[in-house]
Amino acid sequence: MKEIDKIAFIYLKDKKILSTLSKGKDAYYIPGGKRDGNETDEETLIRECKEELTIDIKKDTIKYYGTFKAQAHGKAEGIIVKMTCYEAEFDGNLEADSEIQEVVWLEYKDLDKISPVDKLIFQDLHDKGLLD
Repeated sequence: MKEIDKIAFIYLKDKKILSTLSKGKDAYYIPGGKRDGNETDEETLIRECKEELTIDIKKDTIKYYGTFKAQAHGKAEGIIVKMTCYEAEFDGNLEADSEIQEVVWLEYKDLDKISPVDKLIFQDLHDKGLLD
């Protein structure tokens, strides 16, 4: 079984979650991505957020949220994505950049628009009363 290791940025506002649509994709994803080489989780989070959202994560505010695993969206059966999620404060304005086509705020009712691993994260946030 192959596992795709990804880091994700959990950012909530008004009980909605920040999500992105990448160019050429058919589902929204929580921002983040795969590490480059021997990057740490923090380094990956900082780089991905800068590349995708033009924001600067404040390193000293990074807080682990949780790790979730599910079938990887659009991949062959048995390919699993492991999403390690972090919350953090940032400087700058959220803007789509790089491969990101659109930045949106999603709610729990938007489960039909997201990947399987994001559904697990949305459910966890909803169960904790953090996502409407």
